Order: sequence, then C-alpha cells, then structure tokens
Amino acid sequence: MDEPAGAWRPPRDCDDYWTEFKHCQSLTHCFHHYYAYGTSPSCQQWKEDYHSCREWEKHRAPESKKALQTSERNRVAEQSNFTPVWTLRKEPPRDWHMPLNQDKPQDS
Repeated sequence: MDEPAGAWRPPRDCDDYWTEFKHCQSLTHCFHHYYAYGTSPSCQQWKEDYHSCREWEKHRAPESKKALQTSERNRVAEQSNFTPVWTLRKEPPRDWHMPLNQDKPQDS
C-alpha cells in the first residue's frame, strides 16, 4: 500500500542523528568506549543515518526511508540482546505489608 508522501516521518529528528554522531566522536566517549569494550567506537552508522534523513527530507527518496527503517530496527534489535541485571518480579512478596524489622542488627 502506498502512503501519502508526507505521512512518514523519520523516527528521530535529523539533528538527533548528527548530535549522536558528534557525541560518538568525542574524546570522552571514545575513551569510555575503549575502556569498557577494548575497541574504539564505530560512529559511521550515525553519519549514514544523518545523511539518509537529510536525503529523505529533501527528496523523499524511498531508499533513504528504507535505510533509516533498517538502521533503527537493527538498533532496537541490538538493544534487546542485553539481558537485564535484575530479575523482574511478577508479584510483590507475601509479607510486603508487614513492618520492617528495624530492631534486629544488620550483618555487615
């Protein structure tokens, strides 16, 4: 189904892609990424997304739209690969309504 030309908007503002690209290239981010992962960050995707977004705004090119959609889907899929640190509860503990036992000394 074809959409009207003005119906689709990029998921982010084009300036957001540029801001992310500049942040990715900053010295503090590069240092932190190298410290955490042992490699320098790859910032090229942010730059490509910025150019695709600008291309979409200027010419409504379908390949730019597809490139942005694919990039955002990959970004969301990458985020879902990380497991949460805490296990989420389905319901509160049975004794949630009881007062805390503050008289008992804590082990330290």
